[in-house]
Amino acid sequence: VQLVESGGGLVQPGGSLRLSCVTSGFTFRDSGMSWYRQRPGEGRELVAQIGNLGMTSDYAEFVKGRFRIARNNGKNTVYLEMNNLEPEDTAVYFCKRNQYQQWGQGTQVTVSS
Repeated sequence: VQLVESGGGLVQPGGSLRLSCVTSGFTFRDSGMSWYRQRPGEGRELVAQIGNLGMTSDYAEFVKGRFRIARNNGKNTVYLEMNNLEPEDTAVYFCKRNQYQQWGQGTQVTVSS
């Protein structure tokens, strides 16, 4: 099983980024997926999750209305679209296969002017 995140970087407050997580080694369409983040000095926290068919999703309160999770089962990929970014969103972002302890290596997002 592999999960490979990309799309992080440095962005100014109010900016946008789109993270991608390409997966392999399991039947992607059968698995719910999640994005987590780990801010400096803190533990990992759930950001958003999406059902296996993409019909259901859920968000942490601190990203509601700003972030959107999506998936493409034909490409075995889950996305996190992040808008109106704030300095407090600075973190390493990880994707995870739900119900398994299977994580990507993370991608760094830094929001700073």
